Amino acid sequence: MTTTSRELFDSAYRENRAPWVIGEPQPAIVALERAGWIGGAVLDPGCGAGEHTIYLTNLGYDVRGVDFSPAAVEQARENAAARGVAARFGVADALNLGTEPGFDTIVDSALFHVFGDEDRAAYVRSLHAACRQGALVHVLALSDTEPGFGPQISDTVIREAFTDGWTLEDLRPSRYRGIADAEAAARLGIEAGAPADLIAWLARVRRL
Repeated sequence: MTTTSRELFDSAYRENRAPWVIGEPQPAIVALERAGWIGGAVLDPGCGAGEHTIYLTNLGYDVRGVDFSPAAVEQARENAAARGVAARFGVADALNLGTEPGFDTIVDSALFHVFGDEDRAAYVRSLHAACRQGALVHVLALSDTEPGFGPQISDTVIREAFTDGWTLEDLRPSRYRGIADAEAAARLGIEAGAPADLIAWLARVRRL
């Protein structure tokens, strides 16, 4: 991502206007954990304010949350401290997660869908490098099948991204909870600042 987009994300966190910050983990991610789909060393790329890293750490998982926005990481650390959870966070570029495969599960909540074609391909390569063989990547991404807000993608985008070196085990409709600003609220017919459960895709992909 560019410096400009990093500055935009930083300002969204510092001004408390990030619509993806809901103060709790996404219900879809909670359901994944309860169904037993998370295990081993876990990476939370694009961790934002840290809800998933904090949630999973508190349950006893070995988790690392990373974000390219220093403001996000600062907020995540503050949130973890406020809740008394010793969660680990760091500033990192999701397009370059390193070359040493160290993770058994990756939880992508609303990161995959922000990338254009070129960066998306780089991101998937980065995920592959970070995963151990047999690792699972869970992708929760906004769907283009209903009106909503934020970047929306088709199921085809997910299918075509995870081909060589991957097997797509599951792809189903889900929901992603966000906070509607005034413009989005007007489109959806809800109050500004209210939570909105938006149509999303939930994919489970295994690294070969």
